[in-house]
Amino acid sequence: MSVRHFVGDAAVASTPDHDRGLAYGDGLFETMRAHGGAAHWWPAHWRRLERGAQALGLDLPEQARVRREAEALLDGASAVLKLIVTRGTGGRGYAPPQPATPHWILSLHDVPAAAPPEGLNLRWCDTRLALQPALAGIKHCNRLEQVLARGEWRDPDVHEGLMRSAEGDVVSATAANLFVLHEDRWTTPAVDRCGIAGVCREWAIDALQARQARLAVTEVEAADAVFLCNAARGILPVARLGARVWRPHPQVAQLRRRLAAEHPAFATEVA
Repeated sequence: MSVRHFVGDAAVASTPDHDRGLAYGDGLFETMRAHGGAAHWWPAHWRRLERGAQALGLDLPEQARVRREAEALLDGASAVLKLIVTRGTGGRGYAPPQPATPHWILSLHDVPAAAPPEGLNLRWCDTRLALQPALAGIKHCNRLEQVLARGEWRDPDVHEGLMRSAEGDVVSATAANLFVLHEDRWTTPAVDRCGIAGVCREWAIDALQARQARLAVTEVEAADAVFLCNAARGILPVARLGARVWRPHPQVAQLRRRLAAEHPAFATEVA
C-alpha cells in the first residue's frame, strides 16, 4: 500500500503523535475510485468533504494541492484512493485546539473484486445506528457502529449486512447505500438523522429520480428489486436477503450500463 502523510502544506514521514483523528475520530475521509490515474468523481467527493468540514468546524488543506498529490501518488494507476483529513494535533481533552493545523493522509488500495454475477447475498445486522442529526450524512472518522455490524458474521457467502436506526427504520448497508424499487418508483433511505450521503448514492438519485424517505424492514423485503451502491464498487445488484430472493432486474442492469458509460472505472464490470 502506498501512503503519504502531510501536516498543513508540509509532507512528513508519518502522522504526528496526539492526532485527534486517532484519539477521538475527529476527522473526515473520502474513498474514491480512480481509473488511469484520475478520480472521476473528485468534485463530488470534495463537496462532501467541505460539508463535513463545515459540520465539524474543521479546516481543510488546499484542494488543488491535495489533488496534485493524489494524482502524483496514483501515477496513472487504477486503484481506490483514500483521503483522511483530521483536525490535527490537540493533546488530551475534547476541546478543539485553536488554531488547528489539519493532518491529511493519502493512500492507495487495490480495486475491490467485482460483484458476483448472480448478485449479493445480504443479512440483517443486529447493531443499530444511533440518531445524531449533527453528524448525519457526512463521512466522519468514527465508524465503530459499522465495525461492530461487520463483525457480526464470518460466512464468506454473505456479502453485506443491512443496518437499521435505533428506531428501526432501514438506513444502509455497512459500507454502501441502499435503493429499493416498488412498481416504478425507486426509494433510498433518508440520511438526515444517521447514515452517509454517498457520492454514488447522489449519482443514482439523480439518474433514477429516486425519492428519499424512511423505509421499514417490510418495505425492503417486499421490494421488486434492490441494489447497493458506493463510490468504490458502483452499482451492486442484490439477489438475496435472508429468505427473500430477487431475480436480476432490467432496471438495475440498465443503471449499471449507464454508470459504466459515465464513469470509466466501471466500464469493464458490465457486460
